[in-house]
Amino acid sequence: MAYKIFVDGQEGTTGLQINEYLARRADIEVLRIDPEKRKDPAERKRLINASDVTFLCLPDAAAREAVALVDNPRTCVIDASTAHRVDPAWTFGLPELAKDQREKIRAGKRIANPGCHATAFILALRPLVADGLLPTDTQIAANSITGYSGGGKKMIESYRGPQRVDAPRPYALGLTHKHLPEIRAYTGLSVAPIFQPIVGPFYKGLAVTAYLHPRQFSRRATPADVRQILADYYAGEAFIRVAPVDLDANTDGGFFDVEANNDTNRVDLFVFGNDERMLVVGRLDNLGKGASGAAVQAMNVHLGVEESLGLV
Repeated sequence: MAYKIFVDGQEGTTGLQINEYLARRADIEVLRIDPEKRKDPAERKRLINASDVTFLCLPDAAAREAVALVDNPRTCVIDASTAHRVDPAWTFGLPELAKDQREKIRAGKRIANPGCHATAFILALRPLVADGLLPTDTQIAANSITGYSGGGKKMIESYRGPQRVDAPRPYALGLTHKHLPEIRAYTGLSVAPIFQPIVGPFYKGLAVTAYLHPRQFSRRATPADVRQILADYYAGEAFIRVAPVDLDANTDGGFFDVEANNDTNRVDLFVFGNDERMLVVGRLDNLGKGASGAAVQAMNVHLGVEESLGLV
């Protein structure tokens, strides 16, 4: 039996990448909308309700409108926008979040796909909060550098067009980035971090770096201890690798490769530094595990098929 899948908003970067993943699958029937009807609510409603799973690759307001079209109780919606990520009626689509998260994704019909920065931040910090090493009221400072594909068609054009940008550009300097609510909700922190992202002059790839001082810890811990907490938390996870504490092995002459996980659904976690100050880094492909790959992984979990099917 082929599962019927509809991608609402298939023209954007996330929708296009999801369709690439689905094209590799023999167990998937993709429901296609006539390009002339892609904004027709009646046709969209028909396809949404004919599907086993609908991916919403839309702006927040449009995603909320699309959810209102669902009247088939068997249809699962996976929303790639920020509209529902902290909505208690929705399941957060990050299987590695907690031991019972896969069960919630299997049972849920409303799944919110995590944001790219949030995925790396949460996976890097949640184990330390869950362990109690970081108290829940710790004020974390972090930055993230990401490829320009995460900004959609307009930003891609600004880097590739005739007036193209060639330099990294920090943004969200008002410290109110849209991923902050989910970062706070799913790391277990009671206070939002100081989080400052940067768009780099490369297409995709992302690394979040969190700055830790041992005075923030509830007990003494070395970089090796922090690394072990991460390794224990993600033991057995196919898509997460916790690297040994080894500066030479994890860098190229001291320089860190942000793009090393491109074209994969993998996340690499690193601990750098010494007993006096540390960095925890999460690296992923912002279009893979940070967006489309994560959505397909959540779909696989929900459908009860092999979780890595169609992913690398």
